[in-house]
Amino acid sequence: MTKREALLKQISTYQFAALDLQLYLDTHPNDEKTLEQLRQYRKMAAPLIKEYEETYGALTKRSDNGNNWGWIKAPWPWECEEDR
Repeated sequence: MTKREALLKQISTYQFAALDLQLYLDTHPNDEKTLEQLRQYRKMAAPLIKEYEETYGALTKRSDNGNNWGWIKAPWPWECEEDR
């Protein structure tokens, strides 16, 4: 597993957990403990996302700090040399 793949796996793990908690909170909006867990997963994912985007490019279109088309300049996942 490459460093890029490991980083993506960590990010997706935290994002999946956060999404799962968000869905739970849709039906339990007053559950403060779960809300705090959601915040923690988002907090843990943030530096990993930042590291990934600084090294490999944007993960999403919204990641580009206001430059709506800048994300398209980064290599597509299949264009990365380390994956070949």
